[in-house]
Amino acid sequence: MTLTILGLGPGSIDDLTRKAWRALETAKTVYLRTEQHPCVPYLPQGATYHSFDSVYNTVDDFAEVYSAIVERVLAAAQAGDVVYAVPGDPLVGESAAKQLLQKAKTAGITVEVINGVSFVEPALALLGIDALDGLQVLDGISVAAMHHPPINPDYPALLGQVYSRDVASNVKLTLMNQYPDDFPVMLIHAAGTPNALAENVPLHAIDHSDHIRHMTALYLPALGEMASFEQFQEIIAHLRAPEGCPWDRKQTHVSLRRYLLEETYETLDAIDREDMAALAEELGDLLLQIILHTQIATEDGEFYMADVLRHINQKMIRRHPHVWGDVNVDGAEQVVTNWEALKRQEKAENGKADESLLDSIPKGLPALLQAHQYQARAAKVNFDWDQVDDVIAKVREEMDEVLEADDAHRAEEMGDLLFVLVNWARWLGVEPEMALHDANAKFYRRFNYIEQQVANSGKAMTDHTLAELDAFWNAAKAEGL
Repeated sequence: MTLTILGLGPGSIDDLTRKAWRALETAKTVYLRTEQHPCVPYLPQGATYHSFDSVYNTVDDFAEVYSAIVERVLAAAQAGDVVYAVPGDPLVGESAAKQLLQKAKTAGITVEVINGVSFVEPALALLGIDALDGLQVLDGISVAAMHHPPINPDYPALLGQVYSRDVASNVKLTLMNQYPDDFPVMLIHAAGTPNALAENVPLHAIDHSDHIRHMTALYLPALGEMASFEQFQEIIAHLRAPEGCPWDRKQTHVSLRRYLLEETYETLDAIDREDMAALAEELGDLLLQIILHTQIATEDGEFYMADVLRHINQKMIRRHPHVWGDVNVDGAEQVVTNWEALKRQEKAENGKADESLLDSIPKGLPALLQAHQYQARAAKVNFDWDQVDDVIAKVREEMDEVLEADDAHRAEEMGDLLFVLVNWARWLGVEPEMALHDANAKFYRRFNYIEQQVANSGKAMTDHTLAELDAFWNAAKAEGL
């Protein structure tokens, strides 16, 4: 029993290899994945030819199509020698061929693979490019089912099996999560046949082409301009190399700590100012810190970027069973509840269960935010006042204690007052960190107004009385600053 899996080439009978021709010439039974291939009418006669076109016409799901093909071909191979012939090459975009290789081995069936010219080679000829210049070859059907393309944009990509407008439309939506809408691409139709056509179109219009057929592929040039994550990693690794930058080479996880914090706050500032150009730049600066830390860890043998990404990818899927599982949620609040429960479960399974309910709140948070999170966490287990009036009474009590405190205890009492003020804010539904942030911004605007008025007066700030400065402040307030 021998199963021969054979490639028919891209289209023309002239591209069928002599080895493939001889195998077909001596075969008794040949199964064609499809008769919709230009060279089929010219194949050697004598064998009994069967095709699976009827399966494609009756089954909507490709996985079921491939399963049916594999089942029938394996059954035929167990009864005697058989040839399974596919367009192009058996190992380029042929899921059924891949499954046959695996299952035939398990079934003890001898398999011979006769390679053919795939769609890639004639597409390269039409494009005039070299595949070894980083060309990425992908299945258009798989990309169409994604939400972000698995493509390094610094290098070109060729997507096969873009066989319909529906597939092209879904491919387009996926690609537009990384490439501009008007990015110039090329549709390759019927490569390897006399009717081959290369069609230049903007990305947003690929599903409008009248030429899309079962032999259509899509070519994406490199986006360029150092747009990839991989290029960023190369730059940082170079900076850390012996011939790199002395400053970058001397950095450690500890020395970079302050920059991670600074870049985080600069990113938050860009968000607060709703400055999207600044946000793009600041996110890059923040990402720089992550790549630097990871490169240092790589050099020290601690972990790789693949470990960082693997960990967070697995966590995102694990913590979203309502997206990648069968859990139902009623809304965002239930998502948060489930997230916390899964987080505690994971820690317990890893032997890292928190000793305190508060342990998972980072110790390095800004004090105001940390206080808010401590109190919110405690309130979840009913460690909280019964009503807001009780909180207000506690605020008054703490104010009195500040007023009565001696020098040794004044700071402690002021801390207690601030802590209970945070609790009051929580009861009022106010996020205290943002409330104080907004108050700071308001103070900046109004004080800046005072400075402008002082400058217009021709006198120094210290030459103005407090009443005069307060009048400027009230004017700023009146103007809505």
